[in-house]
Amino acid sequence: MRNPGLLALGLLLWQSAAPAQTQYSATALAEAPKADTRATGVVGSTVSVTIREYVPLTTSERWKRYFVAALGPEAILNSAASAGILQWENTPKEWGGGAQAFGERFGNSMAQHVMRTTLEFGASAALHEDNRYFRSTDTGFWRRTKHAIASTFVAHNNAGGTHFAYSRFGSAAGASFISRIWQPRSTNSAGDGAVNFGTSIGVDVGLNLVREFLPRGVTKHFKH
Repeated sequence: MRNPGLLALGLLLWQSAAPAQTQYSATALAEAPKADTRATGVVGSTVSVTIREYVPLTTSERWKRYFVAALGPEAILNSAASAGILQWENTPKEWGGGAQAFGERFGNSMAQHVMRTTLEFGASAALHEDNRYFRSTDTGFWRRTKHAIASTFVAHNNAGGTHFAYSRFGSAAGASFISRIWQPRSTNSAGDGAVNFGTSIGVDVGLNLVREFLPRGVTKHFKH
């Protein structure tokens, strides 16, 4: 939980997947809503590949996804799980134990989640980024694992190309450091904010692995 090296590991794995970026874009977009195909040049590559036509999110779809992501079942479950882990670790120590302490930790986790979701919604709309997860059409555990990890670090633009996920990382950093304002003394430092940021990205990697490998009927509740 307190290992910022997880973020560095993710970045290294993303870089190792970079030579396969053309393949990643093709497989990720293969689950886009439209079935028509076209030849598309992938950003940063001279190779053209045939992929399903990418359909960007509409404004109404963005709003719907925002409310579900901010206040839906997954948000509540994630906040409860986070509160349980913090309760077990007795972090922050000033909140102690018991039901009231669990409520404070749950409220803290939920507030950070809503803040991050709101920041990501605004930034992704302004930057025309699409942070949805698209399953890999490759076979093989390692290829699918690399796809899931790489998906954490990239977002799609309106043309279907990929670039660094500025809105995802910016919102994670913003929520992690802004939330230090209401933290007690033992967890309100910049270092604590950095640890929280690294943990948030690590959780994103884990959720993408869940979305990739669990059966589709189960992962419908983990779409983002």
